[in-house]
Amino acid sequence: MESRRLGRTEHDSAVAILGGAAFWGSTPAEAEAGFAMALERGCNHLDIAPEYGAAETVVGPLIPAVRDNLFVACKTTRRNPDGVRAQLAESMTKLGVDQLDLYQAHGVISSADLDERAEAIETMLRAKAEGLTRFVGITGHDFGTPQAQLTALQRWDLDTIMFPIYPRLWADTQYRADAEALLAEAGRRDCGVMVIKAVARKPWGDRTPDHGTWYEPWSTPWAVERGVRFALSTPGVHAFCTPSDVDVLALALDAADGYEPLDDDARADAVAAMADNDVIFPIAEHAPIR
Repeated sequence: MESRRLGRTEHDSAVAILGGAAFWGSTPAEAEAGFAMALERGCNHLDIAPEYGAAETVVGPLIPAVRDNLFVACKTTRRNPDGVRAQLAESMTKLGVDQLDLYQAHGVISSADLDERAEAIETMLRAKAEGLTRFVGITGHDFGTPQAQLTALQRWDLDTIMFPIYPRLWADTQYRADAEALLAEAGRRDCGVMVIKAVARKPWGDRTPDHGTWYEPWSTPWAVERGVRFALSTPGVHAFCTPSDVDVLALALDAADGYEPLDDDARADAVAAMADNDVIFPIAEHAPIR
């Protein structure tokens, strides 16, 4: 699997980051099988969070044996400094590490949300200074995420960003402009850039979900491949997070293994093919309650 330098972190990251949300409802045996498969396929970066159901509990015991070869990234949605510190300690215990590689402010979706998370981010930066995490970043998943993350990079010296890119979003001229401005700033600051929702298709609507993702993902090899290729061929992107579904995970790894960039015409075709689909955002309207 291809790897890319994850910005100033200097981590040589496989282009497919193992998304821990896939193990939301997994048993220990299921988690062990999925985790082993991802590492065997070349993943060397785990992205996980307390909000991902049972993920920390079932994946944590698997980490110490491979710690030297795994970049471990975790997240927090907490706003209160004491709460951030407490959750950081809890996550480190569950994951069996004495230092995280990356700690991220999770799910910042607007400038107003960013303002409310200011103390939390400053607490995370202090944790970096203390050696509890090597790097600090920010993630988000909604229309306002690129603008909020651009402001965050201008306000704090963050190491990484994570935000959505999939073809339908590129048909939204405002989102694309905001995302490209964010990517440009991240490039100037040498930030690591990670993408989520690469294989998103559309909201579930009134249908009963049959995958673990809160949005309907593409689930055929050619469509998953198109989403992965689109994300990874976006200038400035270093890696994508695999989706929160163990079945689609295997397809995403296949696509990462065989990755070839899309040229401009193929990217335009991918956008046109999805232009009439409903967007999966805003998350507050389209994400079903688990």
